[in-house]
Amino acid sequence: MQTEQQSLRAAAGQRFWQIDALRGLALLNMLVYHAMYDWVYIFGHASGWYDIWSTHCHVWQQYICWSFILLSGYSFTLSRRPLKNGLLTAACAVVLTVATAVAMPEEVIWFGVLHLLGICMMLYPAYKKLPTQELAAMGVVLVVTGYLISGTVVEAKFLFPFGFVYEGFASSDYFPLLPWFFVFLAGAYTGKYAIEDKM
Repeated sequence: MQTEQQSLRAAAGQRFWQIDALRGLALLNMLVYHAMYDWVYIFGHASGWYDIWSTHCHVWQQYICWSFILLSGYSFTLSRRPLKNGLLTAACAVVLTVATAVAMPEEVIWFGVLHLLGICMMLYPAYKKLPTQELAAMGVVLVVTGYLISGTVVEAKFLFPFGFVYEGFASSDYFPLLPWFFVFLAGAYTGKYAIEDKM
């Protein structure tokens, strides 16, 4: 019988067109959304339909976030060097923070999607051996807790990566660990389940 480790090694050497197609769609949506944001809010052009405060743009933005992070978690179950990949992503996130702080201090990114993904990737070795049922339960607890506390104002300034913000905190891209770590975890759970069941 093929073990989970053998299944992972076999899957890591393959391309899955379904995942590639979904990833491509997520990237295309993200590019179009941000291009429109720049066109309207940075370059000052009028748009009859693009308004980040509208319901349809909010749903679109949330779809991009969920699909991108879910797919990242799913794909990361196939990673052969999770810690190295996490460190590289986290380093890119630090460079992004420094670059935005220097070039666009009013648009600085303190804890964006790259920061989130870098930490999720580095944490992955700690929870990847958990049974899929425990991963799923952990994910539900995290998302409920995360949505309850996200945006809570506290005095401590170092808790913003977890969803607790201090008075005056602003980040032009903000993806705190709670609840977004759940979304990555849900993707990893789905990928792990698919590999174990040879789907």
